[in-house]
Amino acid sequence: MKNFLVKTIANAGALAVAVWLLDKITLTGDSTAKEIGTLIVVALLFGLVNFLVKPVVNVLSLPLLILTLGLFTLVVNALMLLLTSWLAGLFDLSFHVEGFWTAVLGGLIISVVSWALNVVLPDGD
Repeated sequence: MKNFLVKTIANAGALAVAVWLLDKITLTGDSTAKEIGTLIVVALLFGLVNFLVKPVVNVLSLPLLILTLGLFTLVVNALMLLLTSWLAGLFDLSFHVEGFWTAVLGGLIISVVSWALNVVLPDGD
């Protein structure tokens, strides 16, 4: 359970950095507390998408992953971010990613920041 909490906090932090750096990834709210709450819910949604959908997409795109020496992972990460944005819209959350290339750059930022936060944050089971 602690590991799940650490990963969710890392995802929320990584999403916050992507929102801060990229103008076309938006997170709006009436107050800072509401934005933080939305960010945590979106991080949970992003984690769920990465847990359920990403392995299936990776298996189906395995030839492309091999052919591009893993660079196709950037496209898969972008698609997972776009799917999260779409699901956030369905749940009436104020998180939106505008465009594929923004999602590619956002996915790259989220991957790097999430990795760095997972190195720094304590890992417990």
